[in-house]
Amino acid sequence: MSTLILKGTLISAPAPGKLDILEGGYLAVEDGCVEGVYPRLPERYQNAPLEDFGRCLILQSFTDLHLHAPQYPMLGTGMNLPLLEWLSACTYPAEARFADAEYARTVSRALARELIENGTTRVCMFSSLHRPATLILMEELERAGVTGFVGKVNMDRNGSPDLQETTEESRRETLAWLDQSKAFPHIRPILTPRFTPSCTDELLRFLGKLALERNLPVQSHLSENTGELQWVRTLHPECARYWETYDEYGLWTDRTAMAHCVWSDAAERQAMIRAGVTAVHCPASNRNLCSGVAPVRVMLSEGVKVALGTDIAGGDSVHMFDAVADAVRASKDRRILDGWKTEALSVAEAWYLGTSAGASFFGDAPGFVPGQRLHAMAVDDSRLPPSPHPLSAAERFERCVYRRQSGAIRAVWSDGRKVFSRSPD
Repeated sequence: MSTLILKGTLISAPAPGKLDILEGGYLAVEDGCVEGVYPRLPERYQNAPLEDFGRCLILQSFTDLHLHAPQYPMLGTGMNLPLLEWLSACTYPAEARFADAEYARTVSRALARELIENGTTRVCMFSSLHRPATLILMEELERAGVTGFVGKVNMDRNGSPDLQETTEESRRETLAWLDQSKAFPHIRPILTPRFTPSCTDELLRFLGKLALERNLPVQSHLSENTGELQWVRTLHPECARYWETYDEYGLWTDRTAMAHCVWSDAAERQAMIRAGVTAVHCPASNRNLCSGVAPVRVMLSEGVKVALGTDIAGGDSVHMFDAVADAVRASKDRRILDGWKTEALSVAEAWYLGTSAGASFFGDAPGFVPGQRLHAMAVDDSRLPPSPHPLSAAERFERCVYRRQSGAIRAVWSDGRKVFSRSPD
């Protein structure tokens, strides 16, 4: 049995709005799994290998539950356009480039490296519709130490001349991709109909049957933009609400992650609760593409499962520290729009959404729980300007969220493996 002890200021999110904080604590890891958190090192570990990070914060690593790998090179472009125009003018041409395997590898390798170096160890990620590029993406994420789900996008209508499949191509390529995906131990497949306007009924029916037969998770988009909602109503007049277009074909289950949900009404939110669907809040993207401000406080109070995503490149940053801070800011915008009747999110609540809530999609309990594989990072905040008064661990943590510093992450562990290390300056 291999044993490792991490020492530092341990902070985890065991419940929404709650932080477990232990200064000078010890995190014991055995064979890649958390064994326990201790204020003093137990006698049985006195001779175990120890990594002492001093006053560094040892935190849960991030889960980004919604992002698009082929859009990584276009970060920060086209932000003057609303969603549907942005897709046609910017996104589809960028994703079509993934037909070039060498280009796909260059992009995937850079993205995987940036994710790990900034503490994101679990993802639900869209690739493009290209099977070779999707397998390359999975390979590069695997190599970097990222874990989670990657999906080959399905879209057999309303794409572009360079980015659309036939229904038969989509079926055939999806089945071949699933067979080839078995080679990856840490990156698993997730079915990925882009969104209802991109998929014919025949394709959605095929994907729903596949999800049931192979017990596969599903990711897509839901109620992001008012123009999108009208488009869905035109395409599916038989469905009273957007979510029904997924439910009709078996794509609406407790293994489904739906991004955005900005305009999900009370009935749609109740449908999420009944089915166990996870809503993925993407605050930066919602603002950048003028989609709206998701009612996250209402979702949480009603019992909807909510996690966080960067949604690059609608979102302009791959850094989940930014996504956590943006979630707090967006909730303040929502509070103003609601006439001050809803409470803004606290930093601790937003942190939970970016860590524990996302990890629950992979079956993990919240926090540093014994028996779970270690997903963690050590963050050095010593280069931030000195405070006018001594900061508590909670204040240091809050400041790290709002003041993301380049190079502050000293080490990252993913699925029990140390996948990144940086020496202190």
